[in-house]
Amino acid sequence: MLPWKRVARPLAALLLTAAVLVTPSATAQAKAASSSGWNNYSCKPSATHPRPVVLVHGTFGNSVDNWLALAPYLKKRGYCVFSLDYGQLPGVPLFHGLGPIDKSAEQLQAFVDKVLTATGAAETDLVGHSQGGLMPRYYLKFLGGAAKVKALVGLAPSNHGTTLNGLTNLLPYFPGAGDLLSKTTPSLAEQTAGSAFLAKLNAGGDTVPGVDYTVIATKYDEVVTPYRSQFLDGPNVRNVLLQDLCAADLSEHVAIGLFDRIAHHEVANALDPAHAKPTTCASVSG
Repeated sequence: MLPWKRVARPLAALLLTAAVLVTPSATAQAKAASSSGWNNYSCKPSATHPRPVVLVHGTFGNSVDNWLALAPYLKKRGYCVFSLDYGQLPGVPLFHGLGPIDKSAEQLQAFVDKVLTATGAAETDLVGHSQGGLMPRYYLKFLGGAAKVKALVGLAPSNHGTTLNGLTNLLPYFPGAGDLLSKTTPSLAEQTAGSAFLAKLNAGGDTVPGVDYTVIATKYDEVVTPYRSQFLDGPNVRNVLLQDLCAADLSEHVAIGLFDRIAHHEVANALDPAHAKPTTCASVSG
């Protein structure tokens, strides 16, 4: 039998494929975002798009690299766009989204308040990738976020956890592996299907009143599996499978968040449903 440490390592390694491979310094990140037009705290929402958009990166991601395509895409369409870093662990300087998810939700809470104060808006919309689509649900349900958020759009969100194509089912056979995962990378353990965190979050229903939810998934997702576990149940929920919009879309877990223009087109529709346009394979040029 393999040593228990060998189970925890592939769990982290597989989710690491969802990370952006090159992570600049915090100073370089801030400059990249501001020079691209987002995280501009002098931006004032227009009558057409009255709510600022806050982008929430995924596990191992950061506030810039996760959004090098989507942030300018939304900015070009007239939105005030902001993004944050969250879930930092002591001694881990490059990768974010690793800390306890409830603490990350507190960071999101503070960031949303900062954005609303700067823009003068009453509400914001949230768009998250992977853990970034899951974590805001804790903010909405337990930290009063529902009063400050109109819409949550999740790109391949880990809403009901992941089996990593069955790999997590091996954890009970290796004593200590689950504890190692929890201690070293809490958010990974909490995103494992059946975790105590997910049981608490999803108890009593997936959604809260007053928020519109959109989930955009791909059947080729190899990280959050099975992919249909990403979908939510409840009122004001729209679950979208990319391949129902464009059968030729081969995006997997990373691509759907980083550069899939079909997914981005559907994000724009979710943010402004009154002016939504059909999303098709031709939306890549939109």
